[in-house]
Amino acid sequence: MKISSINSAMETGREKILFLRLKSKDKQAFIKAYDLYINQIYRFIYFKVGSKEEAEDLTSAVFLKTWGYIQEGNLTDYKTLKSLIYKIARNLIIDHYRKTSRQEKVSISISAGDCELNLIDEKQDIVKQMELKMEFAGLEAKLAELKDEYREALVLRFINELSIGEMADILNKPRGNVRVLIFRALEALKRIAGA
Repeated sequence: MKISSINSAMETGREKILFLRLKSKDKQAFIKAYDLYINQIYRFIYFKVGSKEEAEDLTSAVFLKTWGYIQEGNLTDYKTLKSLIYKIARNLIIDHYRKTSRQEKVSISISAGDCELNLIDEKQDIVKQMELKMEFAGLEAKLAELKDEYREALVLRFINELSIGEMADILNKPRGNVRVLIFRALEALKRIAGA
């Protein structure tokens, strides 16, 4: 038996146990689920909205809404937990765009005079961080040029590393359609990148 198969079986077992604990409305289980999915959901939302602050706010709202959904007893199957969280995230992003499209944009600039504060964390590798930021900015710029559907598929598959089955649940599409969507998204990204 392959190691990846063993890891997958262990992960499935952990998800089932977590599901049973959540079904009984165990707060500690929810904290564990939060810890398990927070980074994936944040990345997913960030690539959709492009703002750190908005992504943080929406990520918090996703988990609040998820907890409410669990409290109502609407969690039906252990496989639905991850897809439920992603569906809630997608819906909140849609609501976010609906609200922001109706709001008037106002820009405010505040000057602090001659006061400037520089904090240096000597434990950080600044060069490495800058390289990562530049690579991330390049990827973000290329992804921004894609259709929203393609960008979403690439983020789910390659950044959040979801399986085709998980994506099919989240996107409400058959697995074959998800594969085609990923292929088309990759082709569009190649055209944009000039490769």
